[in-house]
Amino acid sequence: MSESGSTGRSRTDWERVRAMTDDEIDFSDIPELTDEFFARATIREPSGGRQRVSVTVQVDPVVLCWY
Repeated sequence: MSESGSTGRSRTDWERVRAMTDDEIDFSDIPELTDEFFARATIREPSGGRQRVSVTVQVDPVVLCWY
């Protein structure tokens, strides 16, 4: 990951976002999920199926406590 991708401050006005009610959120660019949509929908699983894999990762103890 490049350093430039994780530096700088977010330009999002988080105080304004936190203050919004559900009714104030603009969903106009999201298609409505109708019964027809779900009738055509299919379940797709990753090609690996449900096989478990072992993963080792180092995390900060504070992050681990949060989980």
